[in-house]
Amino acid sequence: MLAKKLLSNKHIVVIGAGISGLSMAKMLQNHCKVTVLEKGAQAGGLIQCKELNGNLFHIVGGHVFNSKNQTVLNWFWQHFNKEKEFLKAKRNAAVYLNGKRIGYPIENFIYQLADEDAKAIVNELVQLVKTNQVENRDNFRDFLLNKFGATLYNLYFGPYNNKIWKRDLSKIPLDWLAEKLPMPKINEILQSNILKHQETEMVHANFYYPVKGGSQFIINRLAEGLDIKLSYAVTKIEPTTKGLLINGGEIMADQIIYCGDVRKLNSIFATDNASITKATNLVKDLPANGTTNALCETDETDISWMYLPEEKYKAHRIIYTGNFSSTNNAPAGRKTCVVEFSGQYTEAVVKEELIHLPGNLTMLAYNYHPDSYIIHEQNTNNLIQSVKTELAPLGIHLLGRFAEWQYYNMDKCIESAMSLADKIKLMNENANTN
Repeated sequence: MLAKKLLSNKHIVVIGAGISGLSMAKMLQNHCKVTVLEKGAQAGGLIQCKELNGNLFHIVGGHVFNSKNQTVLNWFWQHFNKEKEFLKAKRNAAVYLNGKRIGYPIENFIYQLADEDAKAIVNELVQLVKTNQVENRDNFRDFLLNKFGATLYNLYFGPYNNKIWKRDLSKIPLDWLAEKLPMPKINEILQSNILKHQETEMVHANFYYPVKGGSQFIINRLAEGLDIKLSYAVTKIEPTTKGLLINGGEIMADQIIYCGDVRKLNSIFATDNASITKATNLVKDLPANGTTNALCETDETDISWMYLPEEKYKAHRIIYTGNFSSTNNAPAGRKTCVVEFSGQYTEAVVKEELIHLPGNLTMLAYNYHPDSYIIHEQNTNNLIQSVKTELAPLGIHLLGRFAEWQYYNMDKCIESAMSLADKIKLMNENANTN
């Protein structure tokens, strides 16, 4: 009872009303006073959607929900009616290569490739088994080469990932992408090509999607009952003996959950602590790629995602959000999709590119987000951990894709929020005991 009382006297400010910030606020709202500050006019962060003439636009890609973590699933479904408010779908993805649809993940559909390529891939996989080659897990490029062989790397994995990350793949450490990468053993690849079984192990092999409103529906539901201040930019955080002052004292917090961009902390955190200044300074130039997204009308298709590895296309994938729910499409219109480009492209360039993609695409809307794909270098994890270590004693905690600089999807954002919420509750209980 005393521990709960101690936490209930706290004012925790969450900076950022994306999925991470709102999940955290929801987890803490019955334990303390929580205020959410959001610089934008609409909550949602990367997963926000806009309705345009009856069509739903995921302005930064397309976002669905599922998780292999039962605790995350249990928490999520406490806030939604799975049967009435969500649709369940099987992932039906494809790779568009040489004008032909190839099944996804591509390593399970080698038999659909040109005979010459298929034979080369099988020979390379067999050779990898014969030589008992040890996978190099130091960098992304060597991992892919040693996992799939040179032919499959050159056809798909190399060009596709070069499009997204726009970096030398040998300079990208593997550990931060581990849960995002295909990890099949060679015998599993060969078995899949012989038996032609569908992939069931990926997190989103099956997924849930709202009947109406897309991922914005998820955001709006989690926002219910929370104290959220929209269009409020945090320009200064100052630790004092009385608490954490935000914007010169407009708001006072006992603790802050920072879900903003970690690179901006150096400019908004007011302190003469040399260690904090050094730690935040070292992360202010972390690299990231923005994404350009185009909402388009498209021909009918049964696909959910289409991957575009070939260099002749600037776009790297098409997300057929119009297939996720019929309510995403205007009643009198065609099906819709989102075409995603890594990097910034003008509307004129995008329109020209759409002509060359499958589906007779017609652009309805356009959006550029400056930071979507965060990028790690060899020491990035250590730099982020240093910032966390310096700020935690002051009651400031980092959470989410851009604060923790981790390539989190929706379920991982929730999982990270759950972990941090448990730590905050435990810290307050320990403080009360002492």
